[in-house]
Amino acid sequence: MDVSKVKGVGPKSLQLLNKIGIYTLDDLVTHYPFRYDVLKRSNLQEALPDEKVIIDGKVESVPILLRFKAGLNKLNFRLVTASGIVGISIFNRAFMKANLTIGTNVIVIGKFDKQKNIITASDIKFGSLNNQERIESVYHCTSGLTNKNVSTYINTALLMNGKEISDYIPSYYQEKYQFSNKKTALNIVHNPPNMEKLKEAQIRLKYEELFSFMFKINYLKECHKKEKTGIDREIDRSVVEDIFTKLPFELTEDQQKAIWEIYDDLTGRPRMNRLLQGDVGSGKTIVSIIAMYLNYVSGYQSALMAPTEILATQHYNNVVELFRNISSPISIELLKGSQTKKEKQEIYEKLASGEIDIIIGTHALIQEDVHYKNLGLVVTDEQHRFGVNQRALLTGKGFMPDVLYMSATPIPRTYALTIYGDMDVSIIKQMPKGRIPIQTFLKKEEEIRDVLEMMNEELKQKHQVYVIAPLIEETENSDMTTVLALRDKMNLAFGSRYKIDIVHGKMASGAKDLIMQEFKQNNIQILISTTVIEVGVDVPNASMMVIFDAHRFGLSTLHQLRGRVGRGNIQSKCVLISNSDAKRLEIMKDTTDGFEISEEDFKLRGHGDLFGTKQSGDMCFKIASLKQDFKILMQAKKDSLEYLKDTTNEEDPLKVNLIESINHTSD
Repeated sequence: MDVSKVKGVGPKSLQLLNKIGIYTLDDLVTHYPFRYDVLKRSNLQEALPDEKVIIDGKVESVPILLRFKAGLNKLNFRLVTASGIVGISIFNRAFMKANLTIGTNVIVIGKFDKQKNIITASDIKFGSLNNQERIESVYHCTSGLTNKNVSTYINTALLMNGKEISDYIPSYYQEKYQFSNKKTALNIVHNPPNMEKLKEAQIRLKYEELFSFMFKINYLKECHKKEKTGIDREIDRSVVEDIFTKLPFELTEDQQKAIWEIYDDLTGRPRMNRLLQGDVGSGKTIVSIIAMYLNYVSGYQSALMAPTEILATQHYNNVVELFRNISSPISIELLKGSQTKKEKQEIYEKLASGEIDIIIGTHALIQEDVHYKNLGLVVTDEQHRFGVNQRALLTGKGFMPDVLYMSATPIPRTYALTIYGDMDVSIIKQMPKGRIPIQTFLKKEEEIRDVLEMMNEELKQKHQVYVIAPLIEETENSDMTTVLALRDKMNLAFGSRYKIDIVHGKMASGAKDLIMQEFKQNNIQILISTTVIEVGVDVPNASMMVIFDAHRFGLSTLHQLRGRVGRGNIQSKCVLISNSDAKRLEIMKDTTDGFEISEEDFKLRGHGDLFGTKQSGDMCFKIASLKQDFKILMQAKKDSLEYLKDTTNEEDPLKVNLIESINHTSD
C-alpha cells in the first residue's frame, strides 16, 4: 500500500518521506526509532545548580508574552506540580501561547533556580509523566519533516487496517515463543509504555526480520543444491598447472587453494555460487582472471562487473597484461557507460556473435541491449556494492552461468558462513611474497607539524599522499575536520610546490573518476578525500595515508583506507590523527591482518561498519544487529530451515508469499 494513502500525507510530506526511504505503509511502520529519550520526573528539592530537571504538571496561570528587541520573546506562566507551584520561563516559543491554556498538562525540561523558584525551560512537551516517567521515540528525519510529523504518520498508519501490515512469522513460532501479533509489537516499539514491554516487542520484530532473511538464505542454498543444470565442462588439471608455471610471480598457498576450489566448481555439474573473500592486496583479482581463463578454455564467455569505470579499466589493463604471458589469442574488451553509442554498438555485436571471450565493465554490462552468445561465468567485484537485482540481471544474461563474487571486506568466518549461507566461501589471508608491510603511526592533533614533515619527506621523493577527512563541509555542532578545511590547510603548507585536489561522494561519478585518473598519473600529488576513494584502485606511487579524526571511523574502514597505499614496492606509511580512543586505535598499529581487525571491529561496533552504511542491499537490517542479536539470528536460522523443509506446510500462504518474493527478486 502506497504511503500517500495514509491520512495527513500530502504531496509535500510524501516527497519528504520518500527522501528518507519511505514509500509504502510497510516502510512507514518499520521506520523504527534510532533512539529513545526517557523523561523521568526530577525531585526539585534535590536539584543541583545548572542541572537539567524534568517536571510535569498543570498550567495554573494564563501565559504572559514579553517581546524584546532583535526578535527575542519570552513566555512566563505558573505550573502546579506534585511538589508545589513553580514559575516557568521559556524563550522564543510565542507560538505555544494559544495551547498553554489553564489546566493543560505539560512536561517541562530546563534548569531550576531554587532561590527564584523558576525553571528556565529548554523544551515544553504536552502530556504528563505517567508512573513518573515517559519514553519518547526519536526518528531519523529530514529538513521540513519533524519528529512529531513522523510519529503522527506512523500512529495514523497503525490505526488503519492491520491486514495491510505484512507479518513473516509462522503461527507455530508465534505460539512457541509467545510473541504478540505484529501490529501490537509495532505499537509498543513506537509508543513504549515501559522498557520491559519495549524489549519484548523489539525481540519479536528482530526475530521476524532475521527469520525472513535466513529463510531466504536457506531457500537459495536448497535451490543451489538441487541445481543439476550447470554448464558441463571438461578441463584437464594440467591446464591449471600450466598457468601456474607461466605466471610472472608465485601464487600463495591460499590463492592456489581458491583456484582449485573454483576448478572443482567449474568442472562439477551444480553451478558455481562462490564468494572469494580476501584482504586488501591479497591477490583476489589474479584468482578471478584464472577462473575466466578456465571458462575460456571450455569455450564460454566471461563477464567481470566492477562498481566504477576506473576500477573496471584497471581490471581490463591487468587482464590484458596477464594474458600476454599466455599464448592464446583471447579477445578481451572493456564496456563503460562513458563510451560513445557507436563504440558500444560494436561491442554489443561482438558479444552477441561470440567474438569477445572476456568482457569487463560497469553496470553497462547489464543494460537491455547487451546480449551474450554463451555466457558461462559471471564475476562481480566488490559484490556488496551491487544490489541483489543488479547481480541477478547479469547472471540472467546467460543460461545458468557459474557465479564468482569477490569482496575485499574481511568478515569473521562465523558470520560469513551464516550471512552468505547460500554461497561457498573461499578465503585468501596470505599476502603475496615481497609485499612490504605498511607502517602505522598514531599522532595527536598537536603533533600535526610532525605529520606535515613526514608528508614533505614523501613528496620530496616524488611520492604521493592521500589525506582523509570524515566530512565534506562543516555542519552545525560538528567539531569534525572537513575536506574543504583540509584543502585550505594543505594549500598553505604545500600549495606552492605540489598539485592538490579533492574528491568526495557528492561529486558526479565522472568527475570523481577524472580526478582519480589524474592522481593515478601523478598529475595530482596530494588527494584530499572522504572515504569515497575507491577500494581496489591501485596507485603504486602513493606511499602515505593521513587520516584525520581517526576515532570517527570503524577499524575495518581504517584498514580499507590504509590498504590504498603499499600497492607498489615503496615502504608506505599510514598516520592516524586523533586525540581520543587511542587504545582502540592501537589495534591498527599492532596488526595488518584484516580478518583479525574485522573480528575486533565486530566486537566493538557490530556489523554496520563491516559492510558500509546502506551499501549491502539485503544486509541492511532495520531493527536487528548481527552483533547484538547473533543468538536470535542463529535461532532464526534453525527455525527457518525447519519451516522450509517441513512438507506439511507447502500450501501455507506465508510460505508461498516468502518463496514468491525471493523468486521475484531473482527473476
